[in-house]
Amino acid sequence: MNLPSTLALLYNAFCDHVRSSFIADITVGLATVWALRTVFQAAGKKSRTTQLRGPKSNNLLFGVSKELFESTDMGGMFEAWSKEYGVAYEIPMIYGEKRIALCDPRAVAHLFSKDTWAYFGMKGMKEAVARRIGKGLLYGEGESHRRQRRTMGPSFNSTAIRKLTPAVHKAIDKMKAAWEASIEASGGDSVVLDVQKWMNYVSLDSFGIAGLSYDFNSLNGEPNPMISVLDSFAEGVPQSAFSIAVAVLILFFPIAMHIPTHRNQMFDRLHRQMTELCDALIDNANANRDAGEHVSTINLLLRAEDEDSGQRISREEVLSQLRTMLIASYETTAMTMTWALLELARHPNIQTKLREELLSFGGEPSYDQLTNDLPYLDAVVQEILRLHPSVPELLREAAEDDVIPLSEPVQTKSGEFVDSIVVERGTIFTLPVSCINRSEAIWGPDAKVFRPERWLEPDGITKKAQEVKGHRHLLSFGDGPRTCIGKTFALAVIKVCVY
Repeated sequence: MNLPSTLALLYNAFCDHVRSSFIADITVGLATVWALRTVFQAAGKKSRTTQLRGPKSNNLLFGVSKELFESTDMGGMFEAWSKEYGVAYEIPMIYGEKRIALCDPRAVAHLFSKDTWAYFGMKGMKEAVARRIGKGLLYGEGESHRRQRRTMGPSFNSTAIRKLTPAVHKAIDKMKAAWEASIEASGGDSVVLDVQKWMNYVSLDSFGIAGLSYDFNSLNGEPNPMISVLDSFAEGVPQSAFSIAVAVLILFFPIAMHIPTHRNQMFDRLHRQMTELCDALIDNANANRDAGEHVSTINLLLRAEDEDSGQRISREEVLSQLRTMLIASYETTAMTMTWALLELARHPNIQTKLREELLSFGGEPSYDQLTNDLPYLDAVVQEILRLHPSVPELLREAAEDDVIPLSEPVQTKSGEFVDSIVVERGTIFTLPVSCINRSEAIWGPDAKVFRPERWLEPDGITKKAQEVKGHRHLLSFGDGPRTCIGKTFALAVIKVCVY
């Protein structure tokens, strides 16, 4: 189909849409056509990027994005396409955007090795992060990211986590006491618990006590305006079609963040609540700088100095980092803990084996004991991270032209087989974590099975899986310069919770 006929179809579809819509929908329709026109004009230019095969678009406006977002198994969709089109293929997304999906360990390792320098986060997402969280670690690229990560490093190394682990035990003990009280109040029979919400709370309180020297008391049910906003996000408040359309437009036109949709207003409210809290915590930490031993994240950040200038990092940067950590601590770790409890409930034999190891240990394990002395607990946690990554895919945009090597040849649209792909600046990539973590081509025929023993057997991790360069051959924490800086703390919290 040529460009004029495509635009004609779009115009006719838009006219039909206008005749049956409200003014708000018309506004979105105009912005949509504008975006589509821009995309198609750009598509008219000759691209140097290798033309890869891939699934066909079922929808002129949405491509395959609607199918992906609505799927209960996004990783399975990427894996099916990988079997059909090879380890690198093109997928049509919203507004005519094309993305390259990489399901190949070698290609992914290459991209991650250049992350924050040759590959950045998508512009729309970065602008959203800047407005809603701040220009902290999630926002930074290149030298800015390297400097911020170096500054935050001491807050998350094993020495710091070793000192913070007792605070995590304290939060878990509060949750256990609350659960026991609920059971007792029900007459000792049974009680229905919203496990995901409890895991959100224990994750938040753990970080609050350990990282901020502040108890949110969410486990005690005390009202807190910031927690009420976080709960609203976690509960998935229904959104109107207009709100969803605006959320998508933000990826292309960040100015759409100023449109007063319910979701945008919730983000603004959350930003205000986090800033008020973090401002008060910084003031309190500064006032008590000389009182006792400061091991919390906030105190380490306040004492941190820029290596090049020798100056303390700015208050705004500390605020940005604290907001980032609050968001990360609330739900991502909590999702992993919820999946752990669910998988153990589904597999009583594994639950029994784990319980035997934990009972034989006894006592409250230290950070070093959690890390080194409980092998089956470690295997269970790694298997949860493999099967249920909290972030199912990662997106990157090429900041410069590049050639990406592949571990096996793929066929292009012209029928040629290539063992590397040429990409030009602006190419967008999706790295399907949930696919790579449980792909049968990488992990073997039992890739979809919850089997912790694979982490303990001499040949349990296939040779192909060993090519994945992430933490323990998983991409659950990402890889390269953007590897999750809080992974050591997250693992400690998950292990204490399961223990």
